[in-house]
Amino acid sequence: MNLPFILDITLGLIFIYLILSLLASEFQELIATLLQWRAQHLRKSIEIFLAGDVQNSQEFRVIQLVNQIYANPLIKGLNQEAKGFLALLPRRLTWYMASISNSFRKKSLKLQFTDTVFGNQKHSGPSYIPSQIFAKTLIESLQVQALVQKLSESRFGKFKEQKLAEIQNILFEMQEQAKTNEEISIFLNKMYQEFTEVYANFEEIIWDFRKEKTNLAVSINHMGQSINKYINSFQTNMIDDDVSNKALERLKFIKQNSFKNIQQVIAINGLQPNVNEVLQSINRGSPVYEEIKEAIQDSDSETFKALDNIIDTLPQSIVQTLTIIAKNSQTGVKRAEEGIDFLRREIETSFNQAMDRASGVYKRNAKGVAIMLGVIIAASSNADAFHMINRLSKDSAIRNTIINNAGEILWQSPQSALNLDALKNQTDLALNDISLPLGWTDTNLKQQVFSQKGGIPVFRHLSIFAGWVLSGIAIAMGAPFWFDILNKIVNVRNSGKPPNS
Repeated sequence: MNLPFILDITLGLIFIYLILSLLASEFQELIATLLQWRAQHLRKSIEIFLAGDVQNSQEFRVIQLVNQIYANPLIKGLNQEAKGFLALLPRRLTWYMASISNSFRKKSLKLQFTDTVFGNQKHSGPSYIPSQIFAKTLIESLQVQALVQKLSESRFGKFKEQKLAEIQNILFEMQEQAKTNEEISIFLNKMYQEFTEVYANFEEIIWDFRKEKTNLAVSINHMGQSINKYINSFQTNMIDDDVSNKALERLKFIKQNSFKNIQQVIAINGLQPNVNEVLQSINRGSPVYEEIKEAIQDSDSETFKALDNIIDTLPQSIVQTLTIIAKNSQTGVKRAEEGIDFLRREIETSFNQAMDRASGVYKRNAKGVAIMLGVIIAASSNADAFHMINRLSKDSAIRNTIINNAGEILWQSPQSALNLDALKNQTDLALNDISLPLGWTDTNLKQQVFSQKGGIPVFRHLSIFAGWVLSGIAIAMGAPFWFDILNKIVNVRNSGKPPNS
């Protein structure tokens, strides 16, 4: 037995496994599509990512949060469901099987029996979610922007009351110091009337900010303009005495200190909360939670109910993770928008890392399914590895035919441009000229079972079973693997001894 003979047998065996691997890949892709393996695995991976581990991934609050994320229009837009009666027929089988598997889920979830794998009566889900969309959807589910707005409204309202109280105190002190001066009393009455206009202006500015017609910087600037107008009127109509001059200086100080450098005023007074403060609001008992509770419980009960709902449904693991990220975002981040962008990028990074791990798990699971499917195909096609080796070693006609067709396939499908669809078509054409040592034909059965005289029948059947298992493992290696090996073996076989110089 020389090397070319061994290479020919190996080449024939590899060619057979290449054909069966193409068949197995078609079956596995069909099953994965019908049963939505990728979509279900993605959903489960997201549950584990939000829960922090596998054990807690079936908690009710985790399932509820994932259902909320999947109900977001950004996620729903990624899932294109089939429409039409005929298109839905294969899906209905999938839905029925999913409902059966879902009935075995833990009763502690408190979900209805009719709930589907994807929750909220959904029958399908996306197979892929970009990290940018997931991060944006999660932040929307946490209502981070709304909490930033509510905290800003609360603190801005207190800022307004503080500045109005400072102006009012100046007027009160003037009134106490000039009780006997009728001229100053007339002047103060005029200033009180104009103060009510300032108060009304401030209330209107706060109202516009709450309706999000203006941002914080513009609102503070409008307040500054109103204060400046009041100071000009004060300076024009005041009496030139020590009391009035001191009052004017104090008013100018308020204007200078509170309305000149707007960004500094926002930072000093905490009018625009950072992400760390916002995420503290989803922890009951924290100072920020008590602050926002005081601000919105009476005036905006719906917002407060939404906040309590977030706290009740948010898994503790994701709260801890987001809190750590938010604390890290404080370094070098000055505005809430920058903090939210930092939080979004960190969620994207964490999600990508989790999906990389989930992809590895899916590949391992898919390999296990491929082995089982390979054994089934090997048994159904009677692809006994030992019998095929025996036939290839004795039948030169089969060897030569396989070698010729293998060379033709390699010539038409170079390795650098491997296309499985084209490779499948070429192997289908090649099978018309080849009678492979496969199948449950009388010839194969006689050679497998009855060719060995004097052997024990049990050992023969065990040998056949072992041959199926070996072939199943080989089939699970995949068509690209066998095509690569086939290409290398053919190159070795075609290389000859170099000519003498």
